[in-house]
Amino acid sequence: MQKRYLEVGQIVSTHGVRGEVRVQPWCDDVAFMKHFRTLYRSGDGTRPVRVQSCREHGRVAILKLEGVDTPEQGQLLRGQVLWCDREDAPPVDGWYIQDLLGCRVIDADDDEVQYGTLTDVFSTGANDVWTVTDAAGKEYLLPVIDDVVRGVDVAAGVVRITPLKGIFDA
Repeated sequence: MQKRYLEVGQIVSTHGVRGEVRVQPWCDDVAFMKHFRTLYRSGDGTRPVRVQSCREHGRVAILKLEGVDTPEQGQLLRGQVLWCDREDAPPVDGWYIQDLLGCRVIDADDDEVQYGTLTDVFSTGANDVWTVTDAAGKEYLLPVIDDVVRGVDVAAGVVRITPLKGIFDA
């Protein structure tokens, strides 16, 4: 099941003297964050905060949030995760990473062969890499390339793969 609220980043520090905060984006880029006029300080949408401005500053976003007017007020938010409402997000081709986490990873040719659960996603530059954790807690790294990933069904919570030799071999 897709989550309604998606993590977009974490407040890491303040910026300047007007209460702006620096946000480390957890989305593809700062441009994605510029779409939102309201973000949330909780994953259930109960703590909305109005975004007055958002701009890129290197690899971080500088946000001016309503009601945060001093560096001291901004400092109180340090470490907080910001969430967006999926309904406010621009359309994407594919899926959000958060939709993939928790999906069962199974063999593309034999549904009975289950490799584990998708537990993490990171980028290497050339392609993403998925961490698959089996029932015993062992982690495997799976390159996200066409030869390996054969299908993703987020609604069913399933990723179908054809693993490269050696990834899951004993």
